[in-house]
Amino acid sequence: MPLVRIDLSDTRTNPTEIAAAIHDSIVAVYGIPVRDRFQVITSRSAATIVAEDAGLGFERTDPVIIQIFTQRGRTTVTKQQLYAEIARRLEGVGVAGEDVFIGYVENGPQDWSFGFGRAQYVTGELAVPATGSAAV
Repeated sequence: MPLVRIDLSDTRTNPTEIAAAIHDSIVAVYGIPVRDRFQVITSRSAATIVAEDAGLGFERTDPVIIQIFTQRGRTTVTKQQLYAEIARRLEGVGVAGEDVFIGYVENGPQDWSFGFGRAQYVTGELAVPATGSAAV
């Protein structure tokens, strides 16, 4: 059950396609149900998004900032597969690889409430999703 925040400039005309590409990547790599979709899309002035190259030697032109909040437990290899799949699918909707910036945040079952002020993974109302091995 990833929660995905997507920040992009208001010059991008296809935020729905961008969000779908990201979700489809997560479904493909993590095997989550298609309707397990929680996304917040924020369109803002390009001047309010600062994402330099961190010394990697490339320039971003119109960055798409993606924050993925999800249960801990996926391997480094699986995460790298996800990043590559997101970049591949975003390229298909007009986002250049250098403009894809992903931050990945892990947490536990006690860190989620889906409504009514209850932690449904803790109360047993929802089964804790399997995420695979925590190995590298």
